[in-house]
Amino acid sequence: MENFKFVLTCLGIFACIVFIATLFEKFVSKDRKLFSSTHYISYTGIFAAMAGVLMLIEIPLFFAPGFYKLDLSEIPVLICTFYLGPVAGVVAELLKVVIKLLLKGTTTAFVGDFANFFVGCAMVLPASVIYHAKPGKKSAVIGLVVGSAVMTIIGSFFNAFYLLPKFSELYGMPMDAIIGMGSQVNSAINSVSTLVLFAVVPFNILKGVVVSVITMLLYKRISPILHKSDERLHKRTGNKG
Repeated sequence: MENFKFVLTCLGIFACIVFIATLFEKFVSKDRKLFSSTHYISYTGIFAAMAGVLMLIEIPLFFAPGFYKLDLSEIPVLICTFYLGPVAGVVAELLKVVIKLLLKGTTTAFVGDFANFFVGCAMVLPASVIYHAKPGKKSAVIGLVVGSAVMTIIGSFFNAFYLLPKFSELYGMPMDAIIGMGSQVNSAINSVSTLVLFAVVPFNILKGVVVSVITMLLYKRISPILHKSDERLHKRTGNKG
């Protein structure tokens, strides 16, 4: 029953995020492109597949317990959302987790996978909205900075009040044992709040910085290729959107 409730919660949160992304895309975005459904779905799937593969590569961190590992799967998702819009970014976030689960399964009773999706959206959605409200390099940088900050804040509170207790419940690991894993890498960690402060916060800050820098370096080179592809598509189909 608890697993079923958790699945319903995940689906409900996903639906809410998609709804919010749709509203932002409709009323805030200034550069909405009228892609064909085939083009939109294909590119979203391609970026999601790359993100799903990158999600398999996890880098352990010296300052955090073993269940917090850095992956760079947000990079293709951010490029996708800068190219196609907020909704595509959210969908790519979900698809990358599904792909990862199909390839590797879960080691965290699905809690870590849901956390990756939700916290990833906390970065991707603000970054996308700010960028598409006024497209340009400056907006991309501001969006990534704001997205990283939002991810750090929301991710920290969400870990403290929902994800860690839920992981303890579904994985069957007492909270004291989870805190103990943190204490082994940092003696200052002796409670949920210190675990969040000394592990979750720096983890999200590090991820935000690394992902943002690499995304900017890659998108600057990939963007012209994508736009040339758009031009060829428009000439072929006669679509001026």
